[in-house]
Amino acid sequence: MTEAAEWLEAVEHNVDRRLEDFNDPRQEWRRLFSELFGTFFLVLVAAGGGMMGQAFPDTIGRSAAVVAPGLMVMAIILFMGKVSGAHLNPVVSIAFALREDFPWRRVPGYVVVQLAGATLAALFLQAVVDVSAVYGSNYPASGYSDGAAFWMEVVLTLGLVSVILGTASGAQNIGIVGAFGVGGYIALAGLWGSPISGTSMNPARTFGPDLVGADWTSYGVYVAGPLVGAFVAVGAAFVLRGRGGGQAGSGAGQGALATEIAHPDDA
Repeated sequence: MTEAAEWLEAVEHNVDRRLEDFNDPRQEWRRLFSELFGTFFLVLVAAGGGMMGQAFPDTIGRSAAVVAPGLMVMAIILFMGKVSGAHLNPVVSIAFALREDFPWRRVPGYVVVQLAGATLAALFLQAVVDVSAVYGSNYPASGYSDGAAFWMEVVLTLGLVSVILGTASGAQNIGIVGAFGVGGYIALAGLWGSPISGTSMNPARTFGPDLVGADWTSYGVYVAGPLVGAFVAVGAAFVLRGRGGGQAGSGAGQGALATEIAHPDDA
């Protein structure tokens, strides 16, 4: 057996072992805590920008407020992506499940803890910053309809989920470096798309501030838009790469973003 073949066999064994570890029900609490913890920090930054801006006028510009969530997602993927896959977003969990890279039976648990993490972040911000959590939520811009915000969320989420699925699949699986692609996309989408819809792309991110602020105005937009965008992204992934369920996509969706085994040519 050649050195390259031995390396490939070791990689496949390593991925199979990680998937076995993920399917171990004794480890589920770690995955769920990881999603709660990560979503808490994402919403802390995403909602915190608007709330801190309300508390301290003229201190946080729009560019900083929309770039910060991208940087936070990048950091979260890097430090705990291998634990749960760092979905941090119900539509990402659903998209991975539709691609057969993530078991459907685990989706409800992920969604519940993502919503819980977002709510805890909004509660923390409202208590500490001392402004209503509504200032950290997403709403269609003044003068724009719910329909305009809906379509903006559809297109923005289509891009986000496409980046996530693409960097987690086959030849495009670039391991933890995918964190830079996902984080960079979130920042870029916010820079141009936030004036109309707020660039949520995440039902959990909007759920927490809406629940704590007791204002559900237009919340349906921030559920329907991301869901439709994610469904279209899964369809696009099928056109681009065929069926999911491969080792690379399953490893990324279930918590193994990069192999620990170095290629022999890199030695």
